Amino acid sequence: VGLHMTYDEFLILIRTNNFPDPILVEQPANGCLDTHSHPFEVRAFVIEGSIEIEIDGIRSIYHKDDAFHLLLNQSHKESYGFSGVKYYASRKFFT
Repeated sequence: VGLHMTYDEFLILIRTNNFPDPILVEQPANGCLDTHSHPFEVRAFVIEGSIEIEIDGIRSIYHKDDAFHLLLNQSHKESYGFSGVKYYASRKFFT
């Protein structure tokens, strides 16, 4: 589930949950990634374009000023809008 917020609110959210400072991620127009997972938990904030994420057959689309959350090793698919997507991602690794 995405949250509509400001970037400052996103920073408060990640810091409150002990996530590191975010990095900028850019994905190409009309690009996609098939089913995969990440060895980290991620909280992200969209600043341009859109990203569609499919988890367990449920698709959610995130636009500018939307934040989203993926769990550690959560299987998902990604696709990017006609203008691609730029977002800040904060990745929490577990050891």
